[in-house]
Amino acid sequence: MRIWIDLANSPHVLFFRPLRAALLARGHEVAVTARDFAQTLGLAERYGIPYDLVGGHGGARLWRKAANIAGRALALAAWARGRRFDRAVGHNSYAQALAARLLGIPLITLMDYEHQPANHLNFRLARRVIVPHAFPDAALRRFGAAERRVRRFAGLKEDVYLADFVPDPAAIRIAGTFLHPDGRRAPATLDLATEARIIVVLRPPPTLALYHRFDNPLFDAVLAHLAAAGEPVLTLLLARTAEPAAAPHPAAAGTTPRLFLPDGAVDGPNLLACADLLIGAGGTMNREAAVLGTPVVTAFAGKFAAVDDLLVRTGRMVRLTSPTDVAALRFAKKPAPGPAADAPGRRAVFDQVLGYLLEDLAA
Repeated sequence: MRIWIDLANSPHVLFFRPLRAALLARGHEVAVTARDFAQTLGLAERYGIPYDLVGGHGGARLWRKAANIAGRALALAAWARGRRFDRAVGHNSYAQALAARLLGIPLITLMDYEHQPANHLNFRLARRVIVPHAFPDAALRRFGAAERRVRRFAGLKEDVYLADFVPDPAAIRIAGTFLHPDGRRAPATLDLATEARIIVVLRPPPTLALYHRFDNPLFDAVLAHLAAAGEPVLTLLLARTAEPAAAPHPAAAGTTPRLFLPDGAVDGPNLLACADLLIGAGGTMNREAAVLGTPVVTAFAGKFAAVDDLLVRTGRMVRLTSPTDVAALRFAKKPAPGPAADAPGRRAVFDQVLGYLLEDLAA
């Protein structure tokens, strides 16, 4: 069958990488479109996924987002017209959902965040909706996903694409820039395999996302706390967009360079396997760290996802809720480097999701 996958954001590249390979191995044809946003294109190129570039990001304003989705939907429809796709598959790609409906292509959508208002669009237009077990029934009903169209999988979406992950710390040589306290920048290559300092990965809030339209003072408090942590801590700031970090930057305080800004897309799973701690204000990378057994602290200020609440309740993630929580943060080398030894469990989640895709293709 002819399958169309749309990569609208950076995590989609990682998620669909092994699923695309499995579909190709079974003789299906797979075409990929990608949006120029965050690290989507860089990651697709890093993982050798050929794609056709269609559209970019519409910016932070709601009306621009809506116009961008509509414009990209029309562009995707023009791209897909005449290609005779049997299925469109995406992780809640709104433009793809509209384009698929315009062309009469059955849509399979996956999603793991129940507080995204645009779920109304994809869940109502999709032939199949695939979500984690933790996704609330009430949210599915509210967004118009009839039970007969819903399939649930155990675990997290991050289990799907980390099922075949083998850490390669020796490969983590990251080109980037050290940011000095006075704002000066010094190009450098960081070798995490030989780094003796405590490696803290910092992931800022998704401030351009539709579900995150507010300030995050807790994350600002985290920056100040890192500044006071002293020289043993090396912070890697993984920006979401190409916007440069502000200078002077709070986390850069000290007498030696302690804040590193990587250039371009970074191999997130291998980075997290090397890291001693992730402090994230988003979702996907937090869950990747939890799956790989790296300590993770979340400063996410939006409505908490059910999948994240499950991780907190089971002790796989710590949630910051107040400045007191931030002040209590301590930094240390993690006791057991490397990912948690649950590859069979992750593989079972991958097989379940792939099975749902194949089930729909055979229907």
